[in-house]
Amino acid sequence: MELAHSLLLNEEEYNQLGEYQKSEFIFEWLRFLEKLLPVTSRADIRENQKKLVEQLTSLLNNAPGPPTRRLVAKNLAVLYSTGDTFSVYQTIEKCNELIRSKDDSPSYLPTKLAAVVCLGYLYKKLGRILGNSFTDTVGNVLKAMKNAESQGRYEIMLSLQNILKGLGAAAVPCHRDIYKAARSCLTDRSMAVRCAAAKCLLELQNEAVFMWSTDLDSVVTLCFKSFEGSNYDVRLAVSKLLGTILARALTSKQTPASTKHNFRRISLEEVMELLGTGFLRGSSGFLRASGDMLKGTSSVSRDVRVGVTQAYVVFASTLGGQWLERNFSAFLSHILDLVSQSHPKAIQSQMDAIGCRRCVSFILRATVGGLLGEKAQIAAAKEICQAIWKLKKVVDAAMSDSNLETRIMTADVTASQHVLVCALQELGSLIHGLGTTAAPLLQDSSTGVLEAVISVILHPSISVRLTAAWCLRCIAVALPSYASLLLDRCIERLSALKSSPEAVTGYSFAVAALLGAVKHCPLGIPHGKGKVIMTVAEDLLCSASQNSRISVQRTQAGWLLIAALMTLGPAVVQHHLPRMLLLWKCVFPSSPKDLETEKTRGDSFTWQVTLEGRAGALCAIKSFVSHCAGLLTDEVVQRLLPPLPSAVDLLTQLSSICKSYGNSLKTSSTVYRHKLYELLAVLPPKTYEGSFCAVLKESVADLTVPDSQIDASTFLLPPLCHKDDLLLLGPLLQETDHRFIEEQLLLGNSVAGGSLEYDPYSIYEKVAKRDSIPKPLPPVLSVVSAATRLFGVIFSHIGETHRLQVLEQLLNSIKQTKGSRQQIVQLNVVSAFSTSLKHLANCKGSLGPEEVKRSAVTLVMGALESNNPLLRCAAAECWARLAQVVSDSAFTAGLAQVSFDKLKSARDVVSRTGHSLALGCLYRYLGGIGSTQHLNACVGILYTLSQDSTSPDVQAWALHSLSLIVDLAGPLYHVHVEPTLSLILMLLLTVPPTYTEVHQSLGRCLNALITTLGPELQGSSATVSALRTSCLLGCAVMQDNPDCLVQAQAISCLQQLHMFAPRHVNLSNLVSCLCVNLCSSYLLLRRAVVACLRQLVQREAAEVSEYAVALVKESREDFTPVDINIREIGLEGALLGLLDKELDQRLCQDIKETLSHMLTSMAVEKLSFWLKLCKDVLAASADFNTVASVDTTQEEETAKVDDASILTSESDERFHPFSNPRWSTRVFAAECVCKIINQCENAGSAHFDITLAQERKQRDSRDDFLVLHLADLIRMAFMAATDHSDQLRLSGLQTLLIVVRKFAAVPEPEFPGHVILEQYQANVGAALRPAFAPETPPDVTAKACQVCSAWIASGVVSDLNDLRRVHQLLVSSLVKVQAGKEAQGQQYNESTSTMEILAVLKAWAEVYIVAVEKQKNQSDAHNHSLKTTKSAEESYRDITSSASGLLDLVQADLGTLSKLWLAALQDFALLILPSEYASQLPAEGGTFYTAETIENARPHYYNSWALILYATALWLTTTGFIVVDPDEGVTNLSRPVTPTTMCQDSSTRPSVKSPEDVNTERFHLILGISVEFLCSPRSDAAMENIIACLRALQALFDVPWPRSKIGGDQELGVELLNVLHRLILTRESPDIQLAALEVVRLILFAAQEHVKEKRRSAEVDDGAAEKETLPEFGEGKDTGGLVPGKSLVFATLEFCVCILVRQLPQLNPKLTCSPAVQSGKHLLLSEDGSRLVSAALVILSDVPAICSPEGSVSVLPTILYLTIGVLKETAVKLQDDQLPLTVAASLQALKGLLSSPMARAEKSRTAWTDLLRSALVTVLDCWDQVDGLLQQHDEVSLLTAITVFILSSSPEVTTIECLQKRCIEKFKITLDSKDPFVQYKCYQLLHSIFQHPNKTVSYPYIHSLAPSIVRKLQETEKAKPENAAELHVIQEGIKVLTALTATAEEEHRAHLVACLLPILISFLLDENALGSATNATKNLHEFALQNLMQIGPQYSSVFKKLMSSSPTMKARLESAVKGNQESIKVKTAKHAKNPGKSSSIQLKTNFL
Repeated sequence: MELAHSLLLNEEEYNQLGEYQKSEFIFEWLRFLEKLLPVTSRADIRENQKKLVEQLTSLLNNAPGPPTRRLVAKNLAVLYSTGDTFSVYQTIEKCNELIRSKDDSPSYLPTKLAAVVCLGYLYKKLGRILGNSFTDTVGNVLKAMKNAESQGRYEIMLSLQNILKGLGAAAVPCHRDIYKAARSCLTDRSMAVRCAAAKCLLELQNEAVFMWSTDLDSVVTLCFKSFEGSNYDVRLAVSKLLGTILARALTSKQTPASTKHNFRRISLEEVMELLGTGFLRGSSGFLRASGDMLKGTSSVSRDVRVGVTQAYVVFASTLGGQWLERNFSAFLSHILDLVSQSHPKAIQSQMDAIGCRRCVSFILRATVGGLLGEKAQIAAAKEICQAIWKLKKVVDAAMSDSNLETRIMTADVTASQHVLVCALQELGSLIHGLGTTAAPLLQDSSTGVLEAVISVILHPSISVRLTAAWCLRCIAVALPSYASLLLDRCIERLSALKSSPEAVTGYSFAVAALLGAVKHCPLGIPHGKGKVIMTVAEDLLCSASQNSRISVQRTQAGWLLIAALMTLGPAVVQHHLPRMLLLWKCVFPSSPKDLETEKTRGDSFTWQVTLEGRAGALCAIKSFVSHCAGLLTDEVVQRLLPPLPSAVDLLTQLSSICKSYGNSLKTSSTVYRHKLYELLAVLPPKTYEGSFCAVLKESVADLTVPDSQIDASTFLLPPLCHKDDLLLLGPLLQETDHRFIEEQLLLGNSVAGGSLEYDPYSIYEKVAKRDSIPKPLPPVLSVVSAATRLFGVIFSHIGETHRLQVLEQLLNSIKQTKGSRQQIVQLNVVSAFSTSLKHLANCKGSLGPEEVKRSAVTLVMGALESNNPLLRCAAAECWARLAQVVSDSAFTAGLAQVSFDKLKSARDVVSRTGHSLALGCLYRYLGGIGSTQHLNACVGILYTLSQDSTSPDVQAWALHSLSLIVDLAGPLYHVHVEPTLSLILMLLLTVPPTYTEVHQSLGRCLNALITTLGPELQGSSATVSALRTSCLLGCAVMQDNPDCLVQAQAISCLQQLHMFAPRHVNLSNLVSCLCVNLCSSYLLLRRAVVACLRQLVQREAAEVSEYAVALVKESREDFTPVDINIREIGLEGALLGLLDKELDQRLCQDIKETLSHMLTSMAVEKLSFWLKLCKDVLAASADFNTVASVDTTQEEETAKVDDASILTSESDERFHPFSNPRWSTRVFAAECVCKIINQCENAGSAHFDITLAQERKQRDSRDDFLVLHLADLIRMAFMAATDHSDQLRLSGLQTLLIVVRKFAAVPEPEFPGHVILEQYQANVGAALRPAFAPETPPDVTAKACQVCSAWIASGVVSDLNDLRRVHQLLVSSLVKVQAGKEAQGQQYNESTSTMEILAVLKAWAEVYIVAVEKQKNQSDAHNHSLKTTKSAEESYRDITSSASGLLDLVQADLGTLSKLWLAALQDFALLILPSEYASQLPAEGGTFYTAETIENARPHYYNSWALILYATALWLTTTGFIVVDPDEGVTNLSRPVTPTTMCQDSSTRPSVKSPEDVNTERFHLILGISVEFLCSPRSDAAMENIIACLRALQALFDVPWPRSKIGGDQELGVELLNVLHRLILTRESPDIQLAALEVVRLILFAAQEHVKEKRRSAEVDDGAAEKETLPEFGEGKDTGGLVPGKSLVFATLEFCVCILVRQLPQLNPKLTCSPAVQSGKHLLLSEDGSRLVSAALVILSDVPAICSPEGSVSVLPTILYLTIGVLKETAVKLQDDQLPLTVAASLQALKGLLSSPMARAEKSRTAWTDLLRSALVTVLDCWDQVDGLLQQHDEVSLLTAITVFILSSSPEVTTIECLQKRCIEKFKITLDSKDPFVQYKCYQLLHSIFQHPNKTVSYPYIHSLAPSIVRKLQETEKAKPENAAELHVIQEGIKVLTALTATAEEEHRAHLVACLLPILISFLLDENALGSATNATKNLHEFALQNLMQIGPQYSSVFKKLMSSSPTMKARLESAVKGNQESIKVKTAKHAKNPGKSSSIQLKTNFL
């Protein structure tokens, strides 16, 4: 194929190829040429033009296939337009010759067609350049059309369209001729030709004025004719033509040309009238009404009506939303008039009426729902309301005059019913779509929406009543706040008007519909409503028999209410279950005898009432079983069963009852059957095993002797076919935008589809996915579908012999019927059998013996050869399921063989299609039938069938089947891949484009092949690359196909290819193809486009986005409205726009995912772009809303100005790219803003640091940072948070919350000490205020509370007056909480008030916690500042004022809050009890929840308990567990009485409790909740909950009283430690582990206090007892044993070891022995790791304090091992000579251990001494490790450790000679170290040892080490210090000597001073040297001089003696003293401060 890539055709190669390869080669060359020509230079083209033209024109004679001829034509056109045009006339002439040719043979046809296509493209591209030649060409082409067959007519029409496009106005002379030709084609018998003609006429009307002026009527009539017998594509094309022409006629300006044609402007009325004629009278013309019409028999054919319906929509869409807004009332009245009584013919039968209503609803949905923005929709809703009121008046008038002229009344009432149904349905859908943004509409009293709808509930027509009820349901779903209110109103009217039949049914429908709405309202309705409804229902049922006039209505109403009540779910229903079961039991006779007596009594009316009642009861039980599965315990099932046999008995008697009482019972009995079947199908089959035979018999009768003659295949079969196979049956069964109206055409003329009035019980059910309203089928049909479902269940449960009888009976029933009736029976039987196979497959059952299988095969076989394609499809699926159930390879092979034989012999289309599909389906359930020869046979047969060009159907089905086999045969298929691929390509290149079904199947095959090849497609071998090229070639052919569904296939193939071999798919071409089709009118194509985009942007979002914009800038010819958008707002914006217009849920979901992927990968780079997009979408809210209400109180005056200015700024400065986006789109935009913030957070800190961001922006202006857009973020959050839509408000508040949290700490560089968010206080306040308005829903208020607390806690606002605004909102909420439940309006479920109360309490808790923490931090800071200097006083005072101020704000309400918090915790503690304690819960509920809504309340408690717990713990600790409110003395303290406490009976309260008891209860409450949670936090438990819980425990143990509780209760302590241990094992977070360590430390501290207390009290009592008998306190008693599980010490050690080993695995002795850790490499711990290790060591060193002496001996080795282990592992030198944190901690711990009293206690002293000596040895051994590793250890740390031992332990530990020697040795080595820092440290440590008070300790060191110190200092004279470090060493040495001198005994002192002075004097410099000396030597000089000045006077005698003996010294000293007299004074002053510095270093590391 690479050889095809050249400018000229490579003829040598070409001639060597075979026939099919030639066509592929040519196609590849033409594709290459198409890309090459536009980019080749003109000169090159001219050079090769002649040859190229020859090659291209010669191809015309080669009978090119459709795609090839199109490419030849395109290339010729491009060639002439870029090269020379002089030979173009020859080419045109040649084409004309070819067309004129008389050769009519089929082989010559492609050449003719190619010539036609060629002309079209040449004229399209070159247009007027071609001068006048076009008249001849057009004439020639039109002449050719007279005897052309359908392909020719099709191509000629498209060619004429191209010619017209190219010539524009120049083609006027030919317009009439073309018009005539196209007219005839528009009613052609070939559908493809009709489509082409419609396209041609659409092009023609651009210039041909007469089409929309003088000839308008005839064009319209022609279109109506064209709709007759049309298919979906034709209706789409012709409706587009019709709608466009009428829109053009309406809007055209009068042109000079048109004045000649006495042309007048046409009015809107006339245009609508024209369309209305088609809708009402069809295509029979206006005046030429045929005789049928006059007789009143003809009804409009449905396809015309559906076509006209689509034309209405096109007409309105073409004129646009603004036009519709202006002319809406005229439009509405015309549309509604279509179903009014003024046209009785249109609605003469119920079927017609339903069909027309659907069409009208569709027009209104598509225009009002699709074209208008929210504002306009509200206006439209008002118009519709007006219409309803008008009709209502007519009805009222008619009703009141009823006694005069009854006839008029009925006419008028029926007249209005259909109009009302349409109006109500549209009103409901409108409000449903508007959601809470419709609130202003309902509040507008002048419109009176609710009044209008409720007033129509009493309409005489049942369908109006039902639709009005449905409309109320839509209102309740859209505006949940109305649900409860409407329910009350309807229940009240129902009770008041019980005696009116209309009122009883109407209002019961309304109540049922509203109950169905509740599950869509997350906030629910009050629980008590269920009780009210149950009472009303019972009342209706009981009073039904009182008044025979309304007994049917009351019975139906009663059961309807009960059935609807069941949808509220188990929580509500369980309270009413006994009453319902009683009613159920009473409705059926209790024994067969009673049933017999019933039959003998009564008349048809009583039977009607009885059947209605029983059907209702069955429905209610079915509703119960479906919605309350949780309540179906065995006991309940047992109570449900007794009436069932009786119900089945009645079923068997129905036919005889109907015979006795006539036909009036027919409907009731059908409904009864239907409901009984439905109920049995959902019950477990074993519950009615006894009735199997009877029920089966009845259901078989329903299937085989159906009441109706309706072909119900389109309802029954699609669910039984596989969804992929349904694609074979054309667009009717596929999802399209017009599905709602197209559905009517699926069913024969007798059914128009479902409608609410067929089954009122569907009003409370969930609506199917794509429907806006339930569409139950007529009872005759629904009973069949229920019977098939039930048959499936029962058949799979009966015995095998019984099965055989049933199957034979079914086969006989098919045989005995004839004609259309036979087909209906066959259809019912097959669908029932297929359902049973489905059940058998699911429960892995077997079918039965051989005879059963035989009958089954016969049954399915008959259907496989049925004339109904849908039945064949279902039968093929059934065939395969049969094989699956039998699952025996021989049987399967037999089935396949049957199909093989049939396919070999049969010639008819029916059996060939059926059996070919059966072969493919067999593979579906058996995953490839193992054997290769079987596969070869299948493939061979399907190859042959797919080339049968005489029947496109056979080709399509065979190819579809082949695609299934390719997909399912797996690796076995690899051998066939190449031949299959070439077959597919060959067919793609030759099958005419009009056979779209073949092309679609080819597409599926190609897709399956690509999937089979999978990742192999990336390979580079020749065969793979050939396969890949073929796949790409196939995709290219399909992309060029005119059919949209084929293009969709092409896109999904390319998507697959891109997944497997991304490098080989040309992304820019693919993206351009996607952009062009983004707004296609075909839903499936749009879905394919978005699905493909979704995949592409996951990998290459940036490229896709760039290509899209580049494509539009190139501005290609195939422009669509989307492209213009892409130019402005990029692909992302176009997708957002599409999301706003699109109604298909799945597509919207895909668009959202695509945008999310794009956002994730590009938001940071294109930040401004994304934020602007979101802002543009959200800005619509600002335009739509009025300025948010702002308080105008005096204090708020300033705020008001701010708030108002925020709102009004920059709202309408320019046109928005998004006009009125829907609220759901705005919600998505708000979510996007949150995602953008999240992405920026991951991208780097500059996004949240304004200084950094501004710097980087200056450096590179392309950089963009989030913090620079803060104003926009706040504005967007504000716009969203103050919208009418509640969902948007929630999203806005969430955005605001995120902004506050993320930006709270960003400082404002211009005003130091302030933060950047501070300037937005007014905005935040204004955004939050509306959420606290009384009418706001609780979920919004709850969210706003969260934002409030975050804002107050963030510390953004430091000024209390500013804070008060937001604080005030929380206070108002708290007041509301205190007012209690009674005060809150009962609008929503009680659990919502729980949600709101807990949100308020949680918010307060957060504020309180922050206030306390701030105060704590500041008091720490204050203490610290006191230590430093006094200058910080003022600043400190400011800070504390704000912190304590915040605390003061909370303090005011703390008394109330604390009670409420404790009450909430008490509730929570009860709610988390395991289910077995349910009986212990209070019967009336808790403080904040009611017993009935317990399940709904739980999540709210889980959401907020942690912070409330922490706050309560803090409050209890700040009051120190001391305060008990005086007024609480009398009441029950454990459950604080709050205003909300629910009616607790005073007798249940125990007697007064002491404060101690109260405190104990509170303590255990907090501890209990914490332990329960920490024991097993769920894996998704939020981190903040765990941390809050641990902090609460810390706070609790921070004060003495709780510590005494836990210290005294060892079991409790151990329990807590074990829980914490488990927590740190499962949670890695360092924050959690540190918090847990802190709790452990406090528990240990509590235990220490307890032990100390016991020891102290024992000592006090000591006088009485003998000294020896004193008990040992602490763990380990006398034995030293610790019991795991009981021992606090053991638990603590376990905890600490866990932490240490997790951070330093080397500490684990098991690991240390393994070679992995032997290397001795040091790990540098992270900062968190170091903190954890240090905290654990602190705890370890405290452990011995709670042991008895013996106990301490048993734990000491462990503690020492760990402490020294940490020292060894982490003693590493750091860069800045700092001590690592862990080393510091281990030294501190060592010091603690060595000075422990246990080391000196008599019982443990010797053991301790031994152990401590061993420890010292271990430390010394660290030094003597392998010499290579020495340098890694930090000598200073080890030396310090030794020093700690020497100084802190008792002398006997370290004074043993051998140890002492080793220690001295270490010091000696270190003194000689090369590192000055190490020497310096060594001197410091020796300094402290020399000063040890015990001489036995210090003397050996002085004797051994002092001489070497002196020696080293004497050497300094020769080697002066080079730098500061060396200087420090010398200074330190001098200090050591000075100190020694001071401590030495008298007789040695003189000797020492004599050593010291010469050294000091040797440091002095003379004047000359001083000038040139380095800094270090100068400093040394000064230091020495100073010391001399001090020592001289101290030891004057020695000093004088020395001076006199050494004159040189004396001279040196004198000159120094004299020379620097002045400077010394200055420096001495400075130096006074200096020691502070050196000593401060000492402080840090001084562990001694």
